Amino acid sequence: MNLAAIASLLVFIAIVAVVAISGVVFKPGPWYARLEKPGWTPPNLAFPIVWTVLYLMIAVAGWRIYETAGLVALPFAVYGLQLVLNAAWSGLFFGLHRPGLAFADVVAMAGVIAVNIALFAPIDAIAAWLLVPYLAWAGLAACLNYSVWRRNPGAFADA
Repeated sequence: MNLAAIASLLVFIAIVAVVAISGVVFKPGPWYARLEKPGWTPPNLAFPIVWTVLYLMIAVAGWRIYETAGLVALPFAVYGLQLVLNAAWSGLFFGLHRPGLAFADVVAMAGVIAVNIALFAPIDAIAAWLLVPYLAWAGLAACLNYSVWRRNPGAFADA
């Protein structure tokens, strides 16, 4: 790998790290700890571990497309949109306590990730496959978001 490729990888990691900051700014905290959650909720420790791995995979996927085809307009517009939706979720759910909006966001995010996979696949199959665990986790997040919302009707501003 040459210096330019390393630099572009670091740019993608930095972009995705900026998205990840929303999860640092809007933490679950004591409010979330008091909510009723389904028995299949992953342990708290799983979230930072899984998200760290997923964010690295998202960055590498984008980087692979960039290295293969450059800044291809539609695939990168969709890539950017899924990152924006990703960044918005923590603020909607943990910051504003608006699970309905957060649910709409995560469902839209999952749809956009699926489109992103479809757009990346013809350019670089590995990049597309790197986004598949992210799509699966977004699906789990949507189910968890919905379940917590429905189990705690009085805990939210839009309940």
